[in-house]
Amino acid sequence: MKKAIYAGSFDPITYGHMDIVQRAVRIFDEVHIAVIQNPDKSSLFSLEERICLIRQVFDDQPNIIIEGFQGLLIDFSKKKKIFTVVRGLRAVSDFDFEFQMALTNRSLLPTFDTVFLMTDHKYSYLSSSLVKQVAMYNGDVTQFVPPTVQTALKEKL
Repeated sequence: MKKAIYAGSFDPITYGHMDIVQRAVRIFDEVHIAVIQNPDKSSLFSLEERICLIRQVFDDQPNIIIEGFQGLLIDFSKKKKIFTVVRGLRAVSDFDFEFQMALTNRSLLPTFDTVFLMTDHKYSYLSSSLVKQVAMYNGDVTQFVPPTVQTALKEKL
């Protein structure tokens, strides 16, 4: 069985994230969405809230597993015995950071591979930060996030 990890903060999950997940499940038999708890970052949604929102989005897909983690991605990878990570790229600027991360992870764990998927052009500008900013000012986020996330944003903000 081919498995991959798709890691991120997902604060909140967007249609861009969902696009990468849906494309990853066409390549891999199982995709583990690893929601990071980063103590250096202040998130709008708690780790538990982010996991809950993502589970609601993918509740009908048993080959998508959602779980939280702290620490290094390679440690999570070793624990799960999954040595491929999927990363989404929106623009060339994403590639510089992602390339550094891929090489760093590979140097720490030589069996670790990174697969890059280009986002659909519809989401090339989309980020969780942008969604939160639009929502904060009561802007319409229906084209950026699913209804469950829209509701959660309204309740949170």
